[in-house]
Amino acid sequence: MNAQVKRLSAQEFASLRQQQNCTIIDVRSGTEYRSERLPDTLHIPLQDLPGADAQLGRLDDTAPLYLLCQSGKRAESAAEVLSRQRNCQLVVIEGGLNALKEHNVVVERSKSGLSLERQVRIAAGFLALLGVVLGTLLHPAGYALSAFVGAGLMVAGITNWCGMALLLARMPWNR
Repeated sequence: MNAQVKRLSAQEFASLRQQQNCTIIDVRSGTEYRSERLPDTLHIPLQDLPGADAQLGRLDDTAPLYLLCQSGKRAESAAEVLSRQRNCQLVVIEGGLNALKEHNVVVERSKSGLSLERQVRIAAGFLALLGVVLGTLLHPAGYALSAFVGAGLMVAGITNWCGMALLLARMPWNR
């Protein structure tokens, strides 16, 4: 299948959504989705898309599917996955939920759980601190853990891809 992928700015999507119903797939983690989401969205985390045939099979292939994440990066990845599974128009909402909120799009909020971003910051901080403690108390090789975490954070910042976030998204509490 070769689905057509289009990109739409948050501002264009906000005005389009006021005029018509849109089928929106939110590909963020479960914790992110539960804490803050657009009303009437279908939640399928990015890592679950390849096996989501039952959920996706109920959707109309003649209508565009709008893909949403926090900032747009995971929605782009979702478009790659779905373009191999579906024969419909896929629309990536550029800037994701962050950009939509800047255009005063109404989101539902609850206080359940920590966002994936906060989980990454907590885990990275813990591992960096653990590396310093291990390097100081046990063996200087412990400092390598802190260096590894620091390098990972640099890669995440440069590429906008975070392996730790992908790993944490698969944890049971983020389902």
